[in-house]
Amino acid sequence: MGLFSKMKRQLLEVIEWKDSSKDTLVYRFPLTDRDEIMNSSTLVVRPSQVALFIHKGQIADVFAPGTYSLATENIPFLTKLLSLPTGFNSKIKAEIYFVNTKQFVGLKWGTQNPIMMRDADFGNVRIRAFGVYGFKVDNAKVFMEEVFGTNEVFTVSGIESQIRSILVQGFSDAVAESKISALDLAANYQEFSKQILDCSQEGLGKIGLKLTSMVLENISLPDEVEKALDERTKLGIMEDKMGTFTQYQAAQAMRDAAQNPSGGNFASMGVGLGAGVAMGQTFAGALATENKPREVQNTCIKCHAKLKANAKFCPECGAKQTMECPKCGATITAKDKFCPDCGQSLKNTCPKCGSELKEGAKFCPECGEKIANGN
Repeated sequence: MGLFSKMKRQLLEVIEWKDSSKDTLVYRFPLTDRDEIMNSSTLVVRPSQVALFIHKGQIADVFAPGTYSLATENIPFLTKLLSLPTGFNSKIKAEIYFVNTKQFVGLKWGTQNPIMMRDADFGNVRIRAFGVYGFKVDNAKVFMEEVFGTNEVFTVSGIESQIRSILVQGFSDAVAESKISALDLAANYQEFSKQILDCSQEGLGKIGLKLTSMVLENISLPDEVEKALDERTKLGIMEDKMGTFTQYQAAQAMRDAAQNPSGGNFASMGVGLGAGVAMGQTFAGALATENKPREVQNTCIKCHAKLKANAKFCPECGAKQTMECPKCGATITAKDKFCPDCGQSLKNTCPKCGSELKEGAKFCPECGEKIANGN
């Protein structure tokens, strides 16, 4: 009976995993109660794979890609656990897991619910975002301990939701820290992608994973905000074209009035003439409006209050806005660096070394010369 039982034992000669799937992360090598790993069994770990030997719930040994002839020196920790005699002639019972360490790319992520951001133009705005990412198993031992446990097969779908949650959290942090307005979000996709990748690495590292790529494809705003942006764009386009548009309308009206048949009726001719005169006045008014120079506003050199063009004194603080050139007496402003009439330099300079001085300086910052009148 003992001899018959011994013959039924299956001696494993080659242990390997030929992965034909596209989304398998972990595969447990099938073992039965009769399977035994004996001396000189061959373990084949293919590229982008890691093999884990598990004994009684403990990770005994980890094998990187390569071909191994299993012997005492190749599985030292498992040998120590089993207290095998030298020579490795006894059977070994252990579970074997193959972990896929290749990159999984083209996976989609997105915000399931809108994220609130504070915007200077629109106030509190809800935004959504989506894109694609890639990841890989960076630490097979940590990944087993924290995620897949002892499942026979573990696929990408089993970890996708957790990765998406970490990415959305990284996106929220990136938006909050950037303080970029909603109008400028589209111009910073690449920067956001890098920030999301950096923010998410720590969370993924805790479960043995690594984010290998991160692409932010789109950030969308609520419909009402997008409509407001569209209206603002239209107004911006029409702002400079409104005068031309008015002129065009007036010209069209004059042409229509001139083509209006009088029918030989002097009264209707008078009406036509009156309409023509009115249209002419409208056209002239449009031209005057278009050609009228826009009022330019300046700011006070002292309190920065808004000033009308050519204002000599500030209506808020009373500060004088114009000065005279020390050489020719021409009127100059505080912003002028040279006199527009004689070309005299208007910079406040040290009389000793010629260094430029700040307004109100009492000493030269370069040579220490005392400035008369603190000027």
